[in-house]
Amino acid sequence: MQATKDIENIEDITLLVNTFYGKIREDDLLKDIFNNVIQDRWPEHLEKMYRFWQTILLDEFTYSGAPFPPHASLPVTAIHFERWVKIFNEVVDGFFAGERAERAKWQGNRMAEIFLSKINYLQYQNSI
Repeated sequence: MQATKDIENIEDITLLVNTFYGKIREDDLLKDIFNNVIQDRWPEHLEKMYRFWQTILLDEFTYSGAPFPPHASLPVTAIHFERWVKIFNEVVDGFFAGERAERAKWQGNRMAEIFLSKINYLQYQNSI
């Protein structure tokens, strides 16, 4: 069955975030990175992600903060971000279709590109 509903409310955001991170926590490439950093703080992390995506997709400004700093020292490369984007897009496409769903995928890809670029830059700076 093809998704026909767009992302419309916080319940949709919650479904997206919970499903996505459920898959991340089972993914052989990503699970250890996330679990080692987040440890037993998953409820706190998920709540932050609900607010982040609610702000980005619904224009309901419930998130404040800087999303990059917690990621700056992660042991990740392009392959990790590629997997993250692949899983994220699959989850979005599995539940949603429409303008906000496309915006979610665009934003996820954009964040992955920016975060990887910043991480690579920091690693380069630390190597010289």
